[in-house]
Parts: sequence; C-alpha cells; structure tokens
Amino acid sequence: MVKAVVGANWGDEGKGKITDMLAQNADVVIRFQGGANAGHTIKNKYGKFALHTLPSGVFNENTVNIIGNGVALNIPILMSEIDNIVAKGVPKPILLISERAQIIMPYHIKFDEYEEERLAGRSFGSTKSGIAPFYSDKFAKIGFQVSDLWDSEENLREKIESVSVQKNVLLEHLYHKPPIDADETYRTLMQYKEMIGPYVCDVSSYVQDAIKAGKTVLLEGQLGTLKDCDHGIYPMVTSSNTIAAYGAVGCGIPPYEIKQIISVCKAYSSSVGAGEFVSEIEDEAAAEELRKRGGDGGEYGATTGRPRRMGWFDCVASKYGCRLQGTTDVAFTVLDVLGYLDEIPVCTGYEIEGKVTTQFPVTRLLKTAKPVYETLPGWKCDISGIREYEQLPENCRKYIEFIEKHIGYPITMISNGPGRDDIIYRTSPLKA
Repeated sequence: MVKAVVGANWGDEGKGKITDMLAQNADVVIRFQGGANAGHTIKNKYGKFALHTLPSGVFNENTVNIIGNGVALNIPILMSEIDNIVAKGVPKPILLISERAQIIMPYHIKFDEYEEERLAGRSFGSTKSGIAPFYSDKFAKIGFQVSDLWDSEENLREKIESVSVQKNVLLEHLYHKPPIDADETYRTLMQYKEMIGPYVCDVSSYVQDAIKAGKTVLLEGQLGTLKDCDHGIYPMVTSSNTIAAYGAVGCGIPPYEIKQIISVCKAYSSSVGAGEFVSEIEDEAAAEELRKRGGDGGEYGATTGRPRRMGWFDCVASKYGCRLQGTTDVAFTVLDVLGYLDEIPVCTGYEIEGKVTTQFPVTRLLKTAKPVYETLPGWKCDISGIREYEQLPENCRKYIEFIEKHIGYPITMISNGPGRDDIIYRTSPLKA
C-alpha cells in the first residue's frame, strides 16, 4: 500500500513528525519533490533533528529511504545530513537515490542569491537554496541528472561549456558577477559522483517491485498546497508541485497506487516568506506570543531560522488545500499550543468585493480578501500526555469538530506534543 503525507497549508505543518511516526510501520519512505529549501523537524529517542533532504524514515533501521527523481538534489547537504544523524547515534540509514534525480549546482545557489539581491524590496523571500534556478534549468532541459555523472568526460565537459555560455551572459551583464569556471564545475561533479555512487539506482523499478511484494510505501511531501507552483498563491510559491498527485511522478509509480493521503494541518496557521496570508494575526504582540509558544521551541523556519508569520486557523485555505491533495485523512498538529488562550478565532470565510465566500480564490482576489472570523472558547489547560480523544477537554473537542465540519475532511490524527508518541487517533464521523 502506498500512503502520502503532505501539507495542506503553507508548509511547516508538522509533516516531519507525522512521517516519522508512520515510518515506524513503513518499508519504504520516499522524498518525491522539493529541495533543501525547507526542513522537517523531528524529535525522537535520538534527539531533535531538522531534515532538509533526507526522508523522515531514516530513524528506522529497517526502512529503505529514497530520494525520488522529483527532488532538487543538493548533494553536499545530503551527505552532511547523513554525517550529522550518524554522529548523534542514529544507525546509518539505508538510502537509495534515483538516477533520474537532478542536481542543484553551485551556480544555482549563486543565481538565487543574485536575483534576490537584484530584486531587493520586490524579492520573493527565497531561502537562497537555488530552487528556482534549478527548476528553471530542469524544464529548459539544461540541468544535470545524476546519471550524467557517469557520462564520458568529453560529453560532460561539452555540456558544462554549453550551459556556461548562457549563464555567463547573465552573470556578466545582469548581475555583474564572476563567470562560471568550467574546469571547477567538472571537478565538483566528479566529487559529487564519488559521494553518491553507492546509493544510485533505478528507483522507479525498485518501488514498483516493492509495491508488488506488498510492502508499505510512504511518500513524503515538502511544503504545502498553498506553495504549489500551479495551485498555490502564485507567484509567491515554490518551484515544484507540492501535492500528493505529484508523488506518482516524483518516484515513477502509477497514480492509482496511492491509496491513502494524509494531509497535515496545524491547529493555527503559520507561513515563512512573502505571499498572501489572509488569517495573519495583525496584533504583533499576540502573534509573537503564539510564535514563542508554537512548534517545538518556537515558530522559526527549520532551514532559515526566520520567524514565521502567524495566523489563526483558516478553514477556507485548509478546505482548498485538502481538496487539492485528495485528502483521505487529516492529521491535526500542535493543538496543545493553544491551551493558553481564553478565546480562539477561526477564519471561516473571506470577504471579497463585499461578498463572503468559502472558496479559496486566485491571488488577484486573495490580495483584497478580508478574514471572516468566528470565535470559539478556549480550554485553558495543558492537553499534552492525553492519548484518548474523549479525555480531551470539551472545548478542545468542540474546536476540532468545528474545524472538521468547516473543512469537510476527517480529522483522524491529533498531535498534542512534539514527540513521536504524542498522538491521538480518532474515528471521525466523516470517515464512516
């Protein structure tokens, strides 16, 4: 059976914890898209980790962890992550890398930095990880696949020279920066080849065989629906598809094999970077209080450390996010954080041009949207440690059920702490 764990919102929903938890019973865990521009924070018996490229199944000794062909592969970061977890006592993970994955080149990172510098106040809030330049090259067909590392020196050097001609025009005339050194680029690629050689294989064939053998396969997405390059808050999105449907493309399996799609929603909202964010908390003191209490050690980007923008739960965005994902189950995370509040606003609609809608609009209309709130009573106590749904305070259950009704998808998992075991399983009436 193939399951997918994806984000329903802007990313940072707690997918790492949910994947780590489900990976205990998975044979294979696959990162299928995105790059090292976002991280999954995981807390388990080995400690606290922020994974950027490694799949979240690496803490399970018998799990095969795969980098799919849809990933923007930063090889030095991947190798550094392996060294980091092993240094902290984690057994060296079983890892496979798709021969069809494409490589983030050093110049991709430079171009990302230079473009943000050029745009200045009009920038996209990039993490400067090279993601947009990488995907631009991939679809312009001038990227480097992992398999290219085993091509002849003559062919590889010829490709480097061809790409450099185009890049150097931009570097010289637009950015006024040094040109690409073709010899240095070739040497770098040979170093990459040595680093990842033992892990490279035909991932699509491997996964197909695993499915036929009845293995449990877990697809791990990065970011969330609203950062999807087709369906998100364009142009303030990532450069890949963050939805579960792309999981089939990103590791080379038929789409009908994906049987369960677990969309992760936070019990409140947060977002890193620029872009429309309707339920954002305007009172900075209130936002900072939630930011300090949120996540595991505060709401700060796992990759950049930037403070996340804070908002109340957005039913409009979450319903849309779950619909696009094809959600079968919602994992509702960091609910325990809200225990300090007397009242909790929930965004149930958007007012746009004088009319209230519960449908998530395109960015042009999103820019003018005003949140419509309903306020629910808080439960004013610590719910961490609770493992049975009926043991949650009445107002806490009402909060969950109110949101479930408005988004229209079953909340079957409730996370009330950062640890792997801080989870409540629930049978939703929507699932019946």
